[in-house]
Amino acid sequence: MKKLFIYTVYLFISTGLMAQSGTRLTLNFNDNWKFSLQNDSTAIQPSYNDAAWRNLNLPHDWSIEGTFSKDHPATTQGGALPTGIGWYRKTFVLPKQASGKQVRIEFDGVYRNSEVWVNGQYLGLRPYGYSAFSYDLTPYIKPAPHNNVITVKVDNSMQPNSRWYSGSGIYRNVKLVATNTVAIKKWGQFITTPQVNKQYAVVNFATGITNLTGKDVVVTVNTKVFDGAGKPVNTEPISKIKNITTGKEGATHEYAVYIKQPALWSVDKPNLYKAVTTLTVNGKVVDELSQTFGIRHFHFDKDKGFFLNGDWLKIKGVCNHHDLGALGAAVNVRAMERQLEILKAMGCNAIRTAHNPPAQELLELCDRMGFLVMDEAFDMWAKKKNKFDYFADFKQWHREDLLDMVLRDRNHPSVFMWSIGNEIREQFDSTGITLTKEMVALIKSVDTTRPVTAGLSEWNPEKNFMYKAGALDVIGLNYHHEVYEDFQQHFPDQVFIGSENMSAFATRGHYDMPSDSTYFWPAASPQKIVEKGNPDYTVSAYDQVSAYWGSTHETTWKLIKKHNFLSGLFVWSGFDFIGEPIPYPWPARSSYYGIIDLAGFPKDVYYMYQSEWTNKPMLHIFPHWNWKPGQLVDIWAYYNQADEVELWLNGRSLGVKKKEGDALHVQWRVPFEAGTIKAVSRKNGKTIVEKVIHTAGAAARIELVADRTAIHADGKDLSFVTARIVDKDGNLVPDAGNTLTWKVDGAAFLAATDNGYQADTVSFKSAVRKCWKGLALGIVQNNAKKGNITVLVSSPGLPPASITLRTKP
Repeated sequence: MKKLFIYTVYLFISTGLMAQSGTRLTLNFNDNWKFSLQNDSTAIQPSYNDAAWRNLNLPHDWSIEGTFSKDHPATTQGGALPTGIGWYRKTFVLPKQASGKQVRIEFDGVYRNSEVWVNGQYLGLRPYGYSAFSYDLTPYIKPAPHNNVITVKVDNSMQPNSRWYSGSGIYRNVKLVATNTVAIKKWGQFITTPQVNKQYAVVNFATGITNLTGKDVVVTVNTKVFDGAGKPVNTEPISKIKNITTGKEGATHEYAVYIKQPALWSVDKPNLYKAVTTLTVNGKVVDELSQTFGIRHFHFDKDKGFFLNGDWLKIKGVCNHHDLGALGAAVNVRAMERQLEILKAMGCNAIRTAHNPPAQELLELCDRMGFLVMDEAFDMWAKKKNKFDYFADFKQWHREDLLDMVLRDRNHPSVFMWSIGNEIREQFDSTGITLTKEMVALIKSVDTTRPVTAGLSEWNPEKNFMYKAGALDVIGLNYHHEVYEDFQQHFPDQVFIGSENMSAFATRGHYDMPSDSTYFWPAASPQKIVEKGNPDYTVSAYDQVSAYWGSTHETTWKLIKKHNFLSGLFVWSGFDFIGEPIPYPWPARSSYYGIIDLAGFPKDVYYMYQSEWTNKPMLHIFPHWNWKPGQLVDIWAYYNQADEVELWLNGRSLGVKKKEGDALHVQWRVPFEAGTIKAVSRKNGKTIVEKVIHTAGAAARIELVADRTAIHADGKDLSFVTARIVDKDGNLVPDAGNTLTWKVDGAAFLAATDNGYQADTVSFKSAVRKCWKGLALGIVQNNAKKGNITVLVSSPGLPPASITLRTKP
């Protein structure tokens, strides 16, 4: 019997710095905190003197501020950065608008083992560092003009507890929310679209309402829906009356809105709507919630793959850890947006949140920018991978952590799958059956609109107990590309997704030849695998090196591309990330897996994906053209929308190449001579794209390029400024390692620097850093002031360079 899944949905909650919608008050609670790394338990007392503590704004990651060392207990797997115990305090006066209301504080994520007090009263503990959670402050809060004190202890001292860099601290956003005694529950409104076609869509609302008045009340629920232009799509609001009994649980009210000719959400056209839901009691508005949502439907077919809004779509995804490179784990919307922009230009259409619930802002960006998201819960269950990881908390907390992820994220149009875990060790014994069934059932109890999967590292169905549970809707396989073509034989009537693939290594700008000599590294078996390393801790940027459990990029993509029943994949990984520096030991401190390096500079394989995943004509040739005279150099070309590529050296044709069979690139082996190489792609004899690389001369100047020259004056916005070392003619000097000193004046400060080199142990906060292969990055952050910004970069022996940025409203 054909296995078919159809799923629909959706929404997300939007808040501003301080938003008052009806009688609901939402306050950005990030500013004006105090912080200390001294472990002083008396800090929970409201009268504690924190005058000597550091002033800062959230989100905050104290680990990224530290120095790299192989002796840190988190090890190089955790980024070789410090962890420990930190304390946060915030003294505040409750806004007058919140007087007499129900007040709660909402944390989107604290890493890890957070404990919270208000005015000396203990509110609770949350071990998992990736869960969103909240506490009711109402019984302990003092009205204006009295001071209140929130105290948060963060304990990330037990190490190692992660296989990658986690960061430390209150690294996601915090809000204060005040509502009346009759209100819409937190995460209490669920929007689904059970019927969608080109003519109309049925949008179902399930609105959870709490009643803390102490008596039964009659509530009128009104909902108006607006399209992307702000035009109402239902001329009269849906109005329903419901008797709500007293209590925290309250009641859930269900009703529908019909939308004619809906603008569907897709990865190419991420159309969004807004619903405004109002609660009225005795003619008085008691709560109002504005939510953005999208309308779309999708299904998996075991033979044909994935369909979005009825159209076939290959899932072209990447796995990403949550760090933002040199900024660490602290959430910054612009930094996340930049990552997604770079991936979008590559042709990526999906993100796997490896291996934990993401920041809410990432999902909002994916909603707006058009990315499908596999939302993942855990990297381990009760069986540990690290000495002090989540396994110790799993038994007590996994149900709450899993449900909170789904309740928070279930209305995002971008989220199309839930993953209950990654390479879980319970795959290998019968506990995997029980726990898989339990967690799938938990998800289905609050969301039946999406399939549930897991990243399975054991491909054999006879040996995998999570698969034997029979509860997974989609079979996610990590690696094991050798069985992909036989997937339907091994897993009859099942749906496939490549949940994690490749694990290919590369260092931007470094090339080992011959390039057609591929090898696995590190070694799984000395008899079968070649192990190779470089003294400078680099890996060749040709697509020729992978971990023994994975493959080169081209190898697995060819298989996914070939068969429709292989619905798609998630490449490990989109960006390099801090930690897990396989295959090297210290001083390597960042990963080599990324298609894009830690600074956000694409590696050459980026253009292989761009040639395969986009239709825009492109041509990329590499490597650079600075070598020893007569040295044999392998020149690769990635291209699309063309039949052939011709290569020229100093005006002489080196021949025409065409991709034969399933080849994804063409190659020439050329004795080096200084000058110019030129590649021309053609279709039916017509030139499509032309690319030229010149032999670079000596470094002559610094060229600065900002991704944006105007940024918001909000204290958060960023400009990513690239420094290029070029010769007198403007050619990038490919081996330049000049030391750069960055200085930022005006309405901004230097937030971090980077160069993408995985073994650079200079602190990301340093204003002095060497280039790597001719490039370096300075991250400039607004300081909440308006005006111009001057970025000055200097280097011994070169004239200084500057660029002027400005703020905008």
